Amino acid sequence: MRRKMRAGVLAAAMVASAAQAADRPSARDLGIAPGVFRPGPDNAITDVAGVKVGHVTRIEGDDVRTGVTAILPHGGNVFQDKVPAGVAVANGFGKLTGTTQIIELGEIETPVVLTNTLAVPRAFDGLLTWTLAQPGNEKVRSVNAVVGETNDGYLNNIRKRVIAPDDVLKALAEAKAGPVEQGAVGAGTGTMAFDWKGGIGTSSRVLAKALGGYVVGVLVQSNYGGTLMVDGDPVGRRSGRYYLHEHAPAAGSAPPSVADGSIMIVIATDAPLSDRNLTRLARRSFAGLARTGSAFTNRSGDYAIAFSTAAEVRRTPARRSAVSQVAELPNDQLSPLFVAVADATEEAILNSLLKARTIESRDLDGKSVRGEALDPKLIKPRR
Repeated sequence: MRRKMRAGVLAAAMVASAAQAADRPSARDLGIAPGVFRPGPDNAITDVAGVKVGHVTRIEGDDVRTGVTAILPHGGNVFQDKVPAGVAVANGFGKLTGTTQIIELGEIETPVVLTNTLAVPRAFDGLLTWTLAQPGNEKVRSVNAVVGETNDGYLNNIRKRVIAPDDVLKALAEAKAGPVEQGAVGAGTGTMAFDWKGGIGTSSRVLAKALGGYVVGVLVQSNYGGTLMVDGDPVGRRSGRYYLHEHAPAAGSAPPSVADGSIMIVIATDAPLSDRNLTRLARRSFAGLARTGSAFTNRSGDYAIAFSTAAEVRRTPARRSAVSQVAELPNDQLSPLFVAVADATEEAILNSLLKARTIESRDLDGKSVRGEALDPKLIKPRR
């Protein structure tokens, strides 16, 4: 009975979340369209063919505000058909599991799961269960599960540790292509950014045919701070909500802004890239992060992981057992992809803020806390 009640609560929360997020504008709804390339049809990481995204949102009682987001590189057995990948770290205050093996081998062998900081071990366990259960993995004895996090402990009673392996299994089972729900959903349910409500955001870019026509998609879990910039406009400074404002020459009476936190940036592309160049691609996403006004503080975990879905570079069993030829994009053709990932990251972050609704909760002392949605009226596009 308790499990049925919980399922009902989760279902109601997801319906309400989707309806409220639909009422919130995206960056493009407000005329904000960073960069020169057009987005894909859904302006999401799922515009990269084969990529799927699933969410589980946990809104329970007066203090649980958290969840899980799963990103599948393709619909097959990721452990058997591994994809090349690279990781970049701007500031390493975080818990991204599997990092050293990705750096060493240049590949990922599981979906990428995002959740809150104290849920990483249980999410890891769920991802292990899912991977070991895949047909063809009956003799697997080691799995490098990839789980990233940000700390949602302001709006979520993170010490309750409500996320369970079943939540990961559900997010993986419900992952799909097409439009991706954004805002206060999944792993972004309880996050904050720039003193406003943060969350999950996504965007994509499609290169011109003359440049290969490749697609770059980005999904972020935003939970960091600094001085919010939107399309070059210092929204944070104008609103008086920015890091270290109390030390500025014209300091106001607003309370200090918290810039500690983290961001997870997940990048997918169908361009046939080596793991070395995927690492380079991941690093360029930080240009988009910087444009939004990130302070890159000491206690912020700023991570990017990039993978390629291209069949030419996939690490299949046949290619792992013999010498093989791999067709990959040369260095001289990467610059347009670098531009695309920076622009898509910037827009994904803005979408994570703009699509997020206000979330209320209670802190560990029982006091009411509030993650206020960013007011779209504060946005003044230059175009």
